[in-house]
Amino acid sequence: MRILMIGDIVGTPGRRAVCDLLPRLRDTWRPDAVVANAENAAGGQGLTPPLADELFRAGIDAITLGDHVFDQKDLEPWLDREPRLVRPANLPPGCPGRGSTTISTAAGPLTIVSLLGRVFMQPIPDCPFRAADRLLAELPEPHGPVVVDVHAEATSEKAALGWHLDGRVALVAGTHTHVQTADERILPGGTAFISDLGMTGPADSIIGRDIPSVMVKFLTGMPRRFKIARGRARLDGVVVDIADAGRAESIRRVQEWLDEPVQAD
Repeated sequence: MRILMIGDIVGTPGRRAVCDLLPRLRDTWRPDAVVANAENAAGGQGLTPPLADELFRAGIDAITLGDHVFDQKDLEPWLDREPRLVRPANLPPGCPGRGSTTISTAAGPLTIVSLLGRVFMQPIPDCPFRAADRLLAELPEPHGPVVVDVHAEATSEKAALGWHLDGRVALVAGTHTHVQTADERILPGGTAFISDLGMTGPADSIIGRDIPSVMVKFLTGMPRRFKIARGRARLDGVVVDIADAGRAESIRRVQEWLDEPVQAD
């Protein structure tokens, strides 16, 4: 099985990059499934049902979310109804949605899991390590290979989860920090790992936001609304090959650029 996993989709530039570049990437890599983090797709603040539909129509098979999962209130009822949406599994009890899902592919079933980190993040009560242990123990068969989106700030926490899950899942991929890392590797137990997939959105930016507005915040400390940047857009992610036994055989970084600038939201 071959998986294409795409880093955080940010605003209109990120959605445009997916819509324009994904057909080319499908032709090039021939993935059996495409998974993407889209919790910044709605102007950098969550996701809406129409935008989720837009991304599904573009060819994404499953969408993971993160700490902005509840920013758009009209998404909440959709989280229970749409099985291709995955919110963090370690949110408090009573939150809508699911922390994992299993989709069908031409190569068999594939399970996607989302976890939310706790280091330098808004406090949540449930430990992502123990939540992952519980979830993996409860997955119904057949669930196929498991890929895990770790939406977290600290590289150390993402790396620790990679080692904690090594040999039990096919891929642990970090999201949230919007900068693609160069540490992709196969861990000893057969789990592919990368600290951060990167960002799908405006490249001439500060992690997707308009540079002048962010600079004012850093220079003065005064609050500012961080607008989505405009200009050149790029799609970041990885391609992972998974053996029949559910262990990764290879992981390769992907970076694709849009030819034309994109206006902001």
